[in-house]
Amino acid sequence: MTAAPSGPGRLWVVGLGPGDAGLLAPLARQALEAAEVVVGYATYLDLLPPKLLADKEVVRGRMMGEVERCAAAVDAAAGGRDTAVVSSGDAGVYGMAGLVLETLEARGLLAAVPWEVIPGIPALAGAAARLGAPLMHDFAVISLSDLLTPREVIMRRVEAAAGADFVIVLYNPRSKRRPDILGQALDLVRRHRDPDTPVGLVRNAWREGEETLVEGLGSLDPARVDMLSILVIGSSSTRALQVPADASRKSVMLTPRGYEGKYEIG
Repeated sequence: MTAAPSGPGRLWVVGLGPGDAGLLAPLARQALEAAEVVVGYATYLDLLPPKLLADKEVVRGRMMGEVERCAAAVDAAAGGRDTAVVSSGDAGVYGMAGLVLETLEARGLLAAVPWEVIPGIPALAGAAARLGAPLMHDFAVISLSDLLTPREVIMRRVEAAAGADFVIVLYNPRSKRRPDILGQALDLVRRHRDPDTPVGLVRNAWREGEETLVEGLGSLDPARVDMLSILVIGSSSTRALQVPADASRKSVMLTPRGYEGKYEIG
């Protein structure tokens, strides 16, 4: 007969990074190897090397099933099993870390269950790396998902960031349920930016089927964008680099930090 667990198991909230297995952080890998139960959205679990999930109980969640997944993970850990909850990118950036802590708090388990958030490379960093160097100066990150945040609040934040001349990173930019929200956001930004302002679109960053392009703010077609995309809208100082025609990389953005105004470069 198997002995009953002597206490709660450990609970890790793990950021998987953008999707490439080579970008999975060492601590994240260690947590997944140690876990007896791994809980996550099915699409994200499929990004992991199968051997990391071998001989484990895997709880595959559905889209918009975050509350169920958190409940299952907390139940498993409270019952004595070491458990990992996974998010793509960084678990603390539009990921599962907040909801896990809310669930532990609501159940009075914040002190009883040993928990840890394991950081991962966030999607914005993965997208920025593909575009070159668009985030070298101050930037704002805004999700256009209005499922949990009222649309008027989102638009107020977009306009404030545009007016303050931040580089703007847009998560969840457009879906079938809200096909118009990106167009509304771009219209607000266009009040404050030149139509030639570079906008970087990265779809499936660091995953199979990756696409990257840079277009002007005035010509970007929202219909090209979906939920697998990250948009990076340049500030007034951002520029698209002129890349030789025979170069392998065409879509490159640079937001100067300010070195050229203080030092001799080149």
